[in-house]
Amino acid sequence: MISRRHFLRLSTVLAGSVAISTALGGCQSARPRGSLSAARFEHGVASGDPGVDSVLLWTRATPAAGEPALDLSWELAADSAFERVIRRGEVRADVGRDYTVKVDVRDLEPGAEYFYRFAARDSVTAVGRSKTLPAAGVQQVRLAVFSCSNYPAGHFHVYREGSRVADLDAFLHLGDYLYEYGAGGYATENAEQLGRSLPADNAGELYSLADYRKRYALYRTDPELQAMHAAAPCIAVWDDHEVANDAWRDGAENHSPGEGDFDERKLAALRAWYEWLPVRPPIAEGNEQIYRSFDFGDLLSLHMLDTRIIGRDRQLEYRDYVDSATGTMEQDRFRADLGNPGRTLLGPAQLAWLGERLAASPARWQVLGQQVVMAKMHLPADLLGVEDLAELPPLLAELAELKAALMRGWDIGPEQRARLQRVTPYNLDAWDGYPVEREKLYGLAQQLGKRLVVLAGDTHNAWYSRLHDRQGAEVGVELATASVSSPGMEKYLGVGDEEALQLAETMTLLIDELQYCNLHQRGFMLLTVTPSALETDWLFVDGIGAPDYRLARGHRVVLAS
Repeated sequence: MISRRHFLRLSTVLAGSVAISTALGGCQSARPRGSLSAARFEHGVASGDPGVDSVLLWTRATPAAGEPALDLSWELAADSAFERVIRRGEVRADVGRDYTVKVDVRDLEPGAEYFYRFAARDSVTAVGRSKTLPAAGVQQVRLAVFSCSNYPAGHFHVYREGSRVADLDAFLHLGDYLYEYGAGGYATENAEQLGRSLPADNAGELYSLADYRKRYALYRTDPELQAMHAAAPCIAVWDDHEVANDAWRDGAENHSPGEGDFDERKLAALRAWYEWLPVRPPIAEGNEQIYRSFDFGDLLSLHMLDTRIIGRDRQLEYRDYVDSATGTMEQDRFRADLGNPGRTLLGPAQLAWLGERLAASPARWQVLGQQVVMAKMHLPADLLGVEDLAELPPLLAELAELKAALMRGWDIGPEQRARLQRVTPYNLDAWDGYPVEREKLYGLAQQLGKRLVVLAGDTHNAWYSRLHDRQGAEVGVELATASVSSPGMEKYLGVGDEEALQLAETMTLLIDELQYCNLHQRGFMLLTVTPSALETDWLFVDGIGAPDYRLARGHRVVLAS
């Protein structure tokens, strides 16, 4: 777990970072604009962490002449023209919090739409739209789901499309809101021609608080991301790249001892995340962690989890189980480590909390918002021995033909049948690397009579799977979103669109739980939830390499309650 010492440090630096507005304060008289500080608003507005009677408002001010503190004003209204202002107040932005401000507006009406803005002496922000959670009698909830936005990799058209969805109750971001790599690193090869290069003062890898803050500032200048934040309240969790690639509790793949103390890097990264995202910071021992629930009346309970930083044990890697002398896989040792009953992804405290929340919720739909794929993504073990990724597509096609023949009842012989039966998880960073705890979670849901709807990001590809426990009983479904701009499997395997479509069919055939996948397009998910059904639309754009784009053909799945 994040140690008490580290939590207290984080809480201390974030203490007082949220201004609270209640109905007792009333609607104050507007302060004369001339008495406010001179500042610019270059990073848009945002709202987030909605409650039944509250919402958190956010902006960031840029001082005109480097002042250490800025006096700003804000307004919340029932209409976008601000003819019915119901709350207003003043807030201070200071250098200690990178001039970001948060206002927690309370005592609002449930299920109500609100509009907000901030002002300085000579500038006013764009108008943002927010919404409180509904209390009862809910007939529909609409949620957009995003993950993996890499600024140098391409335009954020996916956010633009999300901002155009009518009647959004909220949008979820499942992590990798930004990437820590420097220029010349992952997915930066086209940055210059796209006009999305990292600035000279932030072109290296991120290590310090100043580094992370500058990278957030760059991302938040993007007009398409600003449009998404202005359109609906955000419910966010972090994944690994907010800190470093393949992060776990005490380290990361992209962190070496020569890069300094990992705990210091992690605390700097999380502090910047709390400053720049519209999320309530940890302010008391009862709210130490990022996992939390949002209840949309008795229709849907959304449980946001942390599968990355808080409780995760270090990932297993296949290369650590290859005998250096013989080149063979040490199967018994690998199975023993994979099946270690003490191995954890969530940590015992978070798993216990989730059980309590599931037990207490009367909602028809139980939704888990989390980072990594939960389905059993097991592929034939033959694929592990492939060193040249270009050899994977034809091998996958060969195995798929064998599987299709077997499903038709043809005799493919014992040797070929054995090739199909020898399966292994392809991604040990996902839940497949923590199967014992996955079974604990499934057992918990079954014991409580809850059918799970699991949301995932992380892989940059779209997936739809049916989830089963070790005995084969179905426990729910998983809906995974494509990335905003990070490259998918088409990039790693070097395949074009048509070959990627064929590869998607192959993967669906070979992986038992997988029902649908898209391996080559950027996009997001739109969930429309009613008492009778949960409708999922995967929406894709036709490209992120130019300012102009169009919507591409999507996919829809409807789940009956």
